[in-house]
Amino acid sequence: MAEALARAVALLASGDWRQAHAIVQDEKGALAAWLHGIVHTLEGDLDNARYWYRRAERAFPGPDAVRDEIAAARRAVESPRPGAP
Repeated sequence: MAEALARAVALLASGDWRQAHAIVQDEKGALAAWLHGIVHTLEGDLDNARYWYRRAERAFPGPDAVRDEIAAARRAVESPRPGAP
């Protein structure tokens, strides 16, 4: 899962929200939901983005913050997880 989500973040950073969407729609959890929200923000579907941000239990910062959100998501997928080697 972590590898797939890291790939999705890289795709989001390059602007390829369609390919990122193909990844995140098959993943579960808050991080995947957050990335799904970012996907729909890039797409311009802000109502759907708000829905996914709610699923991720995050405040929706709006489309002007999408680059900051991608940077924060990159840090989240790169941070070591408890119990990881």
